[in-house]
Amino acid sequence: MDLVIRDVRVVDGTGGPSYRADVGVTGGRIAAIRREGERSLTGARVLDAHGLALSPGFIDMHAHSDLALLRDPDHSAKAAQGVTLEVLGQDGLSYAPADDRTLDEVRRAVTGWNGDGSDLDLDWRTVGEYLDRLDRQGTAVNAAYLVPQGTVRAYAMGWEDRPPTDAELTRMRQLVAEGLEQGAVGMSSGLTYTPGMYAGNAELTELCRVVAAYGGYYCPHHRSYGAGALAAYEEMVALAREAGCALHLAHATMNFGVNEGRAPELLALLDAALADGADISLDTYPYTPGCTTLVALLPGWASEGGPEAVLAKLRDDATAERIRHDLEVTGSDGCHGVPVEWDTVEISGVSRPDLAGHVGRRLDGWAAARRLLLEDRLGTTILQHVGHEENVRAIMRHRVHTGGSDGILQGAKPHPRAYGTFPHYLGRYARELGVLSLEEAVAHLTSRPAARLRLPDRGLVREGHRADLVLFDPDTVAAGSTFDAPRTLPAGIPHVLVDGRFVIRDGRRTDVLAGRSVRRTPAP
Repeated sequence: MDLVIRDVRVVDGTGGPSYRADVGVTGGRIAAIRREGERSLTGARVLDAHGLALSPGFIDMHAHSDLALLRDPDHSAKAAQGVTLEVLGQDGLSYAPADDRTLDEVRRAVTGWNGDGSDLDLDWRTVGEYLDRLDRQGTAVNAAYLVPQGTVRAYAMGWEDRPPTDAELTRMRQLVAEGLEQGAVGMSSGLTYTPGMYAGNAELTELCRVVAAYGGYYCPHHRSYGAGALAAYEEMVALAREAGCALHLAHATMNFGVNEGRAPELLALLDAALADGADISLDTYPYTPGCTTLVALLPGWASEGGPEAVLAKLRDDATAERIRHDLEVTGSDGCHGVPVEWDTVEISGVSRPDLAGHVGRRLDGWAAARRLLLEDRLGTTILQHVGHEENVRAIMRHRVHTGGSDGILQGAKPHPRAYGTFPHYLGRYARELGVLSLEEAVAHLTSRPAARLRLPDRGLVREGHRADLVLFDPDTVAAGSTFDAPRTLPAGIPHVLVDGRFVIRDGRRTDVLAGRSVRRTPAP
């Protein structure tokens, strides 16, 4: 054996009872498991793990590390949490597939998520080329990718609010198919973000049929998490079933005052669909505030045409007044149909250093928001304090729930979920609150997402499986990140292995870059 992990409490990812064992690793895989009372294993290296728990590596089902992995392959934000695999390409906007025009437009549109990319050589155009770039460089953790529907739409027909022509729809189907052939695990949408929000159900259904044909899944950020949230969930369930496509609901929350205490209604909807044979899963983060870009709150009509068109509309006083009315009176579709409450909107990051004084402040009205959008050229990120703790707890208990950080790593004061989601599940919600048992929590973070991703050799501590593993102290594991200190690393996770190699050893990041792209398993 290359490594023997001696006398460890194995929390194997099944959700069943934990047990004590020696676990042997060879060649990047789990070679042997010897339970307590059986003959001990021997190996070239031995790690005495008494007092620690061993689980499969955590899978972040909703990550925004698309450029962060290239900018900072060390990636301690996730590696230190025990994350060994992230799913990128989220919310319908990422960097492949694209031509030069589309890549530049998307880069500017999501500056608040990933930075503007000017510090990187964006030398890919296809999904396969992006995944190849990750493989050449190496990273701390593995990465899977979703074809972003909004980027595909921008590539095929620009940022216009209209139905596609037959030729444009054919082109979109082709781009989705090519991305899946090159290794993407499914397709994402951002249906409160432009240009994804301009897609009607017929268009989305056609694209989901392509996803289904390749055995992938559809991951929508659907049309509302506020007013009309239940109708938006119903729409996605019906659409996926019409297309015959597996469905994974992104950051499946029920937010804003209109949804306080309404999680049971969502869960009843999902239970009925599951009982009728639907293939559905979801992810959440264990916090109440959300995080997005400030420009995302604007009505869809204001964002038509792309970033430069948005800035032109903001500069025009009459158009800016129309935007204000939609935001504060009507309820913008970008703000989930709910009139914005400015005191819930906190600035978490800016792209211009001279605007750093805004970080941590709540906005006091549209005038301040408009000015900041113009000065920061749409690069501002925000926290929205609009969630409900009872909804968070109810949804995380569901049998199809998985963990996703939705972690945005940009900004001076990012949401603490980027650095704390997975230890927060284990420390706060399992150990302290008992919302889930430790074994249940680990299953939510490992085997369930691996099953959704159709990865037959990940997500369990089992002989023959990949040695992507986490050793943590069940009594002390906790998120270090807070809203005041969001980049603090977690406690109680001394060792993390990717492909059988230590990326975290004795609580410190090593120089190992064992992560690679994880590509779609062909449909049987």
